[in-house]
Amino acid sequence: MTQKAMRILALDTALNACSVALSEDETILAFHHEERARGHAETLLPIIKSLMTEAHTRFEDLDMIAVSVGPGTFTGLRIGLAAARGIAIAANKPCLGITTLNTLAASVPAELADGRIIIPAIDARRKEIYVQSYRYEDNSARPTSIDAPQAVEISAAHTFLPDTPFLILGSGGPLLKEAGQLEGLSFELADLEPNPDARVIAALARERGVPVEGSPPPAPLYLRGPDAKLPGGIDPTPAKK
Repeated sequence: MTQKAMRILALDTALNACSVALSEDETILAFHHEERARGHAETLLPIIKSLMTEAHTRFEDLDMIAVSVGPGTFTGLRIGLAAARGIAIAANKPCLGITTLNTLAASVPAELADGRIIIPAIDARRKEIYVQSYRYEDNSARPTSIDAPQAVEISAAHTFLPDTPFLILGSGGPLLKEAGQLEGLSFELADLEPNPDARVIAALARERGVPVEGSPPPAPLYLRGPDAKLPGGIDPTPAKK
């Protein structure tokens, strides 16, 4: 018996881009990605509608909606989450949250990582960055987290940067370099897209599978101050070594 193909609508507005992808298993049916620091609310739904039309897909044809949950900008996160949850409720489909740090790390091919630790770093403003460390385990298809996501002052980079070779990507990397926090370390600033790519979000969602019925809907991941909390369904704990 042939297994039904999984169709996923993935979207991201958490940082400085508007990214939407429609996938069927490993095939991307439609995709749009544009740099955009503001105006997500006006552009996201028209982009989704256009891509769905391009792929001749109805919302009821979807198996899951996947969305960035942060960390990111307050407004951007709210726009993406509201759209994803609204579509999920209207179409009666499950909705899964993927963190921006996980998406950035997963965009790094194993051959580029070349055994080094992968550090996605995002400009969090206020002289802080959002960071998390990942690495490819033996024969793993995706990098695995080795610590929890955190907001760190740029001046305190020594608290999370390793003394072994590492690859850093995202908007926070240049900030660390400009501040002199990478001097004397063995690192490479990866020339990769600094914003989450919806195609990667779709792939991660497919690999995780449809959430168990009754699972809480995705919620924003905030890392600042005493109000910091993790969304349901996301495990921020370090991977076992």
